[in-house]
Amino acid sequence: MCASTIKGNKIKPSSALGTNLPIHFIYLNLLTNFIQNLYLPTMNKTHHPILSLPVLVAALGYFVDIYDLVLFSIVRKQSLLDIGIPESGLESKGLLLINIQMIGMLLGGLFWGILGDKKGRLKVLFGSILLYSLANIANAYVQNVEMYCVLRFIAGFGLAGELGAGITLVSEIMHKEKRGWSTTVIATVGVSGAILAGILGTVYEMQWHIPYIIGGALGLALLFLRFGVFESGMYQNTKNTSDNLGSLKLLFSQKLLRNKYLKCILVGLPIWYTIGILITFSPELGKLMGIEGKIRSGYAIMFCYSGVTLGDLFTGLLSQWIQSRRKVLLYFVAATLLMVVAYFYFPYKNVEQFYALMVLLGFAAGYWAVLMVSTAEQFGTNIRATATTSVPNFIRGALTPITFCYIGIQSLGLDKPMAALVTGIICCSIALVASYFMEETYAKELDYVETPDDLELPMSSSK
Repeated sequence: MCASTIKGNKIKPSSALGTNLPIHFIYLNLLTNFIQNLYLPTMNKTHHPILSLPVLVAALGYFVDIYDLVLFSIVRKQSLLDIGIPESGLESKGLLLINIQMIGMLLGGLFWGILGDKKGRLKVLFGSILLYSLANIANAYVQNVEMYCVLRFIAGFGLAGELGAGITLVSEIMHKEKRGWSTTVIATVGVSGAILAGILGTVYEMQWHIPYIIGGALGLALLFLRFGVFESGMYQNTKNTSDNLGSLKLLFSQKLLRNKYLKCILVGLPIWYTIGILITFSPELGKLMGIEGKIRSGYAIMFCYSGVTLGDLFTGLLSQWIQSRRKVLLYFVAATLLMVVAYFYFPYKNVEQFYALMVLLGFAAGYWAVLMVSTAEQFGTNIRATATTSVPNFIRGALTPITFCYIGIQSLGLDKPMAALVTGIICCSIALVASYFMEETYAKELDYVETPDDLELPMSSSK
């Protein structure tokens, strides 16, 4: 019997595939389902195949987003040296630039999210990538730290709209049982931008201007590609029939919505703890743990994001297979906790083993795709862009309190590795509780709006 059967335009697992079959058969069936769904047309013309233009431009937008975030971490030191910052000031100025960019992303996440609900998802996709691209090219020509701060703020502000707007648009145009496939493509292609940044940042470490220009050029090329994308029909209907578009008051004043929003942020804490603490400070932590050989942050980033890419692909496939977002989030937050413990207690013999564990750590923390589609599915059309665009940026911004926690624990007398471990356990424990209480949203109907009395009003009755 075939691994899967097609009924109408839906692909369903064959009853012959039970849980007692070898695991490689299950993986093969997952990939078979995915490949069969790539270009499979739907009966409803308002729905798109997985590899459609909107999915492609959203994926490439996220690619540029991650490329920039990782690139700055790699070229930060040399770029600061070249504009006259002494060795003694690299850490403080580097943290200043990171915090300035995070402030830009937090404000941008709210701005682009509200704009996406009030004016349309496409306007965000055009405006955000244009602003980012111009700022990134300008980053290549900075002459002082003040100019660097302004441009990192603008780049962060622009980047903040990319992922959320793309996920929102794609979630609304895809069939409810297939949207998980498309967001898996977006996240998997997107995080691979970190690999390109790692390669270019390492190759052109002394010529850091070049990777910045390449990033801006990629963004401008993507801008032209977006002219073939159309607005979500679901949003167009909502815009014409609903009030409270992009309402922060509605999002934060209603207990149900506020709790959903907070849980989405908390579930993402281990991801940015992993990137911001374990990967960013891997040279220092590795040395303190007695690992033989020099750990290069660029290599640590590349290996970790290689694992994240595989993790995003696998979690997306698994989410579709078991028809659950919540379970996948719960499983992989728990896996991240185990890998955090392994990071500090694995008996490393050389730096190569450390890099190998980076891949496994990245794989465990590779549940970003499922988290983002679940976020989009949690909220009504009138505030969906606001929530989905701001949540990933608040998760990234949470790195600041995570860092304060890490430093604060050290002040209690613990060394850096132990402080990092305790911080990780706290982040993962919070995320486990939040994921346990998250709403299951697989195949949820998204054509509804949120109202002030916490009722989800279908569009058919919102007129």
